[in-house]
Amino acid sequence: MKKTILALAATATMLYACGSADEKTESMNPFFEAYNTPFEVPPFDKIKNEHFAPALREGITQQQAEIDAIVNNSEEPTFQNTIEAMEYSGELLGKASRVFGNLNSANTNEEIQAIAKEMAPELSAHSDNISLNEKLFARVKAVWDKKDELGLNAEQQMLLEKTYKSFVRNGANLNEADKEKLREINSRLSSLTLQFGQNLLAETNAYKLVIDNEADLAGLPQGQIDAAAEDAKAAGEEGKWVFTLQNPSIMPFLQYAENRELRKEIWEAYKNRADQGNEYDNKAGLIETANLRREKAQLLGYNTHADYVLEESMAKTADNVYNLLNQLWAPALAKAKVERDEMQMLVKSEGKDFQIEPYDWRYYEEKLRKQKFDLDEQEIKPYFSLPKVQEGVFMVVKNLWGLTFEEIQDIPVYHPDAKAYEVKEADGTHVGVIYMDFHPRASKRGGAWMTSYRSQKTENGVRKAPVISIVCNFSRPSGDTPALLTFDEVTTFFHEFGHALHGLLSNVQYQSLAGTSVPRDFVELPSQVMENWATEPTVMKQYAFHYETGEVIPDELIAKLTNSGTFGQGFGTTEYLAASLMDLDYHTQAENITIDADSFEKASMEKIGLIDEIIPRYRSPYFQHIFAGGYSSGYYSYIWSGVLDMDAFQAFKETDLFNQEKAQAFRKEILEKGGTDEPMKMYVNFRGAEPKIDALLKKRGLDQVTVERTK
Repeated sequence: MKKTILALAATATMLYACGSADEKTESMNPFFEAYNTPFEVPPFDKIKNEHFAPALREGITQQQAEIDAIVNNSEEPTFQNTIEAMEYSGELLGKASRVFGNLNSANTNEEIQAIAKEMAPELSAHSDNISLNEKLFARVKAVWDKKDELGLNAEQQMLLEKTYKSFVRNGANLNEADKEKLREINSRLSSLTLQFGQNLLAETNAYKLVIDNEADLAGLPQGQIDAAAEDAKAAGEEGKWVFTLQNPSIMPFLQYAENRELRKEIWEAYKNRADQGNEYDNKAGLIETANLRREKAQLLGYNTHADYVLEESMAKTADNVYNLLNQLWAPALAKAKVERDEMQMLVKSEGKDFQIEPYDWRYYEEKLRKQKFDLDEQEIKPYFSLPKVQEGVFMVVKNLWGLTFEEIQDIPVYHPDAKAYEVKEADGTHVGVIYMDFHPRASKRGGAWMTSYRSQKTENGVRKAPVISIVCNFSRPSGDTPALLTFDEVTTFFHEFGHALHGLLSNVQYQSLAGTSVPRDFVELPSQVMENWATEPTVMKQYAFHYETGEVIPDELIAKLTNSGTFGQGFGTTEYLAASLMDLDYHTQAENITIDADSFEKASMEKIGLIDEIIPRYRSPYFQHIFAGGYSSGYYSYIWSGVLDMDAFQAFKETDLFNQEKAQAFRKEILEKGGTDEPMKMYVNFRGAEPKIDALLKKRGLDQVTVERTK
């Protein structure tokens, strides 16, 4: 392996031989040597776009050589010389692809996007070359067949099982003709999913609502107006106001802007992203994606893509998922209809004569919230400055598990917005590194997510610490005012930090079983359970301080928040469930979808009776979770995990919010174990019983809804 790296490094030096010595040094590819950085984080300051393709290709070459060595080993297949050898292969490829993939999401540019398109087929082919290697599978199967005789520990057994099943699920048992067909499908899917995300980013960045008449800003909070003025200045429109399709810009506009026509204009741009018949239109690509997924599943012996995906989930079958979603759908839609009717009455009381449209919902919901609870979100935001909320997250985690977070100043970062922190145990032991990157920019895709630059593993009996990152799109600071978060952004911060803890506290032997390497419908448990601490009054009073006066959030404001806790849950749950059901509809097809995406989506929503005033949380052309983000047949996971997280949090509510026995049990049985055991077994080990849906229904205010309203 080292010889190959040195050879490629020498070639790179020769290519730049005409330059000076300094230029030669700068041209060296940082992926081809050990990271000489604090905690061995990626040397972002040295990594250039030109380094990615050579590193990825050399990584492919090296891993293929390692696989060949396993295949050609004349010794009898053993767990060590086959399963573990595979686990430890591909170090360079993993190192380069993690950095490349993360930057393509969080700090991309045209050059990175072009490299991604170029490399996608090559990476897909390499993956297939491993999973469809007959001789390699024969060795894996030989170990699998004698698994009961090997004396493996529980984690080794899980690695063996997942390795064997992965080969089978990726086509190892297919004949040659079908293997070739599978290769073609995988290659095409890799390009389609990549293009979907690139199209969506381009469409999101392309639109700007430019306002030059100050009267059109009526109703908007001053902080929103100031941010729009700064965005206008950055866009070369000084003296005007610019609003974009980034959530921190569009959502407050829809919530507060009095100008209905402008609300409609920006809403139409938002809901028609990648659905405009131009070069960035995603409709044809997503239908092809759904059909290819179905074809692949049937090639592998499954009836539908959902059958293929859900086999490895907690839910197991599409019927089980539909049952849960339908159980929630009736009360959620009933509550949404009540909310709609109340808003319609509010419109009438204002002397206006129009029917509520989707672009009216957030505006009148906010008015109704103020009317019913005397609660204006602008009252709340001054108490949720980003620095204080971050302190709150750190405080909760310290009280639960003793962890501390210290910012690292002299460390490479991939963008000036990103900050790095060392995570330590209470006794000072190093746990890992976490990057946090909070604000929107044109180079970052929308949403919020957790990822890793290095997953935890054990080397020579020593824990190799992880390098984790959380990426968000929160409201930016404006002038001298710090970033002030909506309460939704507050809970999002806690949510993503829960994912980060799952990665940071992982304590397993094998990297492929570390942290978040669990089924989709279990991975949201650690994230969603953290949200519960954010909303607890006693916790809130420890981090919610007015950014100007330093005053702690008043009890009456907390009471308003608490009393309005289930307000809007009809809308929120309905739009989410609609998207989840649409995801399943796309992926439970046993035949090719022959209609266009708009028609398919319309039929899906008519089937469940979604009202015209609400659209799915994600329409098909911008449903990145399922067409580019790995959640196909799995968007339901948030609500499935919601059952788990509410039940899990009851363990603390029944005792103490920072009960050390419960906290350590959650860490030991859930956070540290990664994918080394069956999810339900891990949950029962923590909780003592399987979860019930009751707490979730109560939290969302759906436990006493009159379902007859849906008729």
